[in-house]
Amino acid sequence: MDKGLIGGSTVLMLLSLLQERDYYGYEMIKEIERRSNSIFQFKEGTLYPVLHRMEVQGFLKSYKKKAESGKERKYYHITAKGTTQFAKEKRQWGEFTGSVQKVLGGAGYACT
Repeated sequence: MDKGLIGGSTVLMLLSLLQERDYYGYEMIKEIERRSNSIFQFKEGTLYPVLHRMEVQGFLKSYKKKAESGKERKYYHITAKGTTQFAKEKRQWGEFTGSVQKVLGGAGYACT
């Protein structure tokens, strides 16, 4: 998958997950991979800088919590600003994908 296409949707995918519940980083990597049938396979070195930037922007807050295994993990929680950003990104994604579909030949276009 083209990294440019993935890069443009990373924040949207992360915010979407965090709308459901709090996640720790590696858990997000695995959940996105599972939901995308392994199309999206983020590396930790790619994901953590994005999460850090989103935290600086005020979209997320992180906190540490011990897992059942006793290992302390850094969890991420979406903020009110992040929820607003998610709605904005989701709307923009819908407009973008709808426009691409129109260019490609309308709603009946099937990817092969």
